[in-house]
Amino acid sequence: MTITEGDSDARLAVTAARAGAAVVRDFYGGRLARYEKGGGDFATEADLAAERAILDVLRAGRPEDAVTGEESGSDGAAGARRRWLVDPLCGTLNYAVRTMLVGVNVALRVAGEITAAATADPFTGEVFWTDGHRARLSEGDGEAEEKLTPSAASALVDVNLDPPFPNAPGFRVPSLLADPDFTEWFRPRVISSTLAVAWVAAGRRAAYVTDGHLAGSVHFAAGIALCQAAGCTVTGLYGEPVHTGRGGLIAAADPGTHAALLTMVRRQTRKGI
Repeated sequence: MTITEGDSDARLAVTAARAGAAVVRDFYGGRLARYEKGGGDFATEADLAAERAILDVLRAGRPEDAVTGEESGSDGAAGARRRWLVDPLCGTLNYAVRTMLVGVNVALRVAGEITAAATADPFTGEVFWTDGHRARLSEGDGEAEEKLTPSAASALVDVNLDPPFPNAPGFRVPSLLADPDFTEWFRPRVISSTLAVAWVAAGRRAAYVTDGHLAGSVHFAAGIALCQAAGCTVTGLYGEPVHTGRGGLIAAADPGTHAALLTMVRRQTRKGI
């Protein structure tokens, strides 16, 4: 991995994400203790151990920075200028039933902007990362890397079907799949992990769609930053700047794909009102 700024925030994000991914990989397939969060959500001991590994890296490298972890909550001043957002295992239910579709997300927010981020796939060894300007893929622990290049050629659109749906009854993400134009243009995929957002940046998905209030989300911060740095078209669910308006996300490989999905969302919203 070559980053000209030396021991930069992006390099630290990659190192931290790899540390978490190694823990996730090591725990895979074993009997896992579960910790219920309510509403059907839960964490496993792998989530907690991976988060500890990530936080150890971040605290060693940037001891003055604030951190928000999915499992441990927030540490540091509430209004800190620099805050790391950590999702140690996105796709916990997949993981708990031995499905290798998970991501490890680490992002740095500086004065409201994500300036460095990494999403690691524990099972392929891939790390998708950005320094806020470039978007790259590193494989293994070597120096080889490639530019992330979005593409809509697959026509695969990943959708998040997990509740809640804050924009209901006006719009529910599942209703998008019933739009006749969706089945004419695209094919749905549901991996239930924000690893799929990184796949949009990498050209493996044409788009990703979700409802929800995503500002400050430890789940989505890294993927959104990757897509923006790669040159994707990224907005809220209704075309507004991301993290504004009614929330949600359309991250598309190109403007044409984004426009098509936005038209469908608006049409389904009118039907749902």
